[in-house]
Amino acid sequence: MTAAFDGTTSPADIPGSPLHAAFQQPLMLGLFLPIQNGGWSISTLPRGTDWRFDYNARLTQKAEALGFDLVFGLAQWLGKNGHGGALKYREQSLDAFIATSALAAITERILLISTVHALYGPWHPLHLAKFGATLDHISGGRWGINLVTGHVASEWAMFGQPMIEHDERYVRAAEFVGVLDTLWRSDANQHIRTKHWQLNDAFVSPRPRFHRPVLVNATGSAAGIDYAVRHSDLIFITSPAGAAFDDAIAALPAHTATIRESAQRVNRRVRTLINPTIVCRPTEREAREYHDAIVAHADEGALDGFVGMHGKSDAKAWAQHKREQRILGGNLHLIGSPERIVEQLLALKRAGCDGVQLTFFDFEPDLAYFGDAVLPLLVEAGLRIPASAHQPLLHTTS
Repeated sequence: MTAAFDGTTSPADIPGSPLHAAFQQPLMLGLFLPIQNGGWSISTLPRGTDWRFDYNARLTQKAEALGFDLVFGLAQWLGKNGHGGALKYREQSLDAFIATSALAAITERILLISTVHALYGPWHPLHLAKFGATLDHISGGRWGINLVTGHVASEWAMFGQPMIEHDERYVRAAEFVGVLDTLWRSDANQHIRTKHWQLNDAFVSPRPRFHRPVLVNATGSAAGIDYAVRHSDLIFITSPAGAAFDDAIAALPAHTATIRESAQRVNRRVRTLINPTIVCRPTEREAREYHDAIVAHADEGALDGFVGMHGKSDAKAWAQHKREQRILGGNLHLIGSPERIVEQLLALKRAGCDGVQLTFFDFEPDLAYFGDAVLPLLVEAGLRIPASAHQPLLHTTS
């Protein structure tokens, strides 16, 4: 048989699945874990943000306690010194597949999304199907894959491969995920024939408990959106107009409408997530001072390296982000008092964003402050249903 993705059923369609529960929230909340040194901010202002697993485990447990719906990890392949500068920005990084998966043992409810460059090097869909089914079993259906195609030639070169042309990468990704989906849904041995994969009597157990694991894709191009609406439950979108909030909020309604309409044409419903960096303090003045201090301590060498690498990328997303916006990082910047942050999140919801994948400068204290000062206001505004209002999910491996 040939492998094809079955878009008619998703874990979101099954009451009792973790993804179905997450989709009941008016605005989904995710945390983009800093599993790489420097996190998202190319700044030397002192902070406690740490790439190590113990730190990220604490963040994940805190996010779960606050009722967050999911956590992500970034995947990257960088050489010695990372992006350079005094920080050696992102030289140290945990593998997202392993690190995010390991969090299943210390959490009970939160979704765990591992980013994987599935087209690089040694990945075989049978391997990933088996690993994913195992993680689905361990986590009680809470594991998912953010399947990315790779937009940096130096990463491909690290694996001894020439970079595949942009749109062709999505053709190859669709083939790959079709094999995964076939294996996850089948209760019999499968002969699978595709252009790049030939599997004989292939079988994967245990079968995922909600048809398959959660599927995610991060994209901004026409080819990427066409792939994502056909093959993903969640689409990690970017602002088409840079990181400044006013610019982003003007551009996002048309962008999210395009995605919804593309999904409707193939009879699917997907949700969109966007990545704001939150800079929040009790007053507008204090928040702006915090932001300005971060920017004033820019690591110019690391900034040159980071901007230079992305300048060689063929990715369509992030193209309008300005050099200075990369210092704070994140896809757009939400800066202000708790009340102002809620206003901005309401505007993002109105602009068609179904959720946010948050980053912070100093993750541990900034996340705690978000939980204390912003989250209650989100509940008041109708953007969040308190976690206690949900039926708790049993963490079981039976």
